[in-house]
Amino acid sequence: QVQLVESGGGLVQAGGSLRLSCAISGRTFAGSATGWFRQAPGKERAFVGTIDWNGHMTVYADSVEGRIAISRDNAKNSVYLEMNSLKPEDTAVYYCAQGRWGTEAATAGAYDYWGQGTQVTVSS
Repeated sequence: QVQLVESGGGLVQAGGSLRLSCAISGRTFAGSATGWFRQAPGKERAFVGTIDWNGHMTVYADSVEGRIAISRDNAKNSVYLEMNSLKPEDTAVYYCAQGRWGTEAATAGAYDYWGQGTQVTVSS
């Protein structure tokens, strides 16, 4: 069983930055992916980005490309989402998830384990 706990959310002004953390416990494996998704009020959960087990490969959603960076520290069993130039439309609950790296890594269906989420609110 894999457990994920997000932290680092909060209230930030437009143009500001936040760094979210995802602490992972339990069994993980090579070939896995850790993804970030977000869900805004009244909207479906949307892909933000993902990183492979080694931290060598990342994929980002077009909507956040150039403004975010995902990294990982396997010694600390943690994955990070750095967000810059935040906009009010980035307001959402952000989730990290653990699943399989591959062609479907940008889809929620590739992820078997999810955290509870952390709220990010960007004020204008």
